[in-house]
Amino acid sequence: MLTKEQRRQKIKTRVRGKVYGTTECPRLSVFRSNKQIYAQVIDDITGKTLATASSLKIEEKLPKKEIAAKVGELIAKNAKEAGIEQVAFDRNGYLYHGRIKELADAARKGGLKF
Repeated sequence: MLTKEQRRQKIKTRVRGKVYGTTECPRLSVFRSNKQIYAQVIDDITGKTLATASSLKIEEKLPKKEIAAKVGELIAKNAKEAGIEQVAFDRNGYLYHGRIKELADAARKGGLKF
């Protein structure tokens, strides 16, 4: 029997085999912990992070889903400033549900295409 973390790592490996960030279309990677959520736009060819956003900077006390939406808007704004329009979404083994979905929807609303 796999633990929850082992299951996520297995899915993550499978997803990363298909999702790859290039200079024209970098990868939007999401990491979710129990308290925080992080997003970064990565160019896998050069191995550089082009834009980041996290819930660490948000001071307001809000539900986790609303914080994830704010992080989505923030990553879209930071990516736009870096000149990025199109990204490949990497859910990092998490189910596309809840906080991950909120972040993705907010990033789309902020102008990122994926």
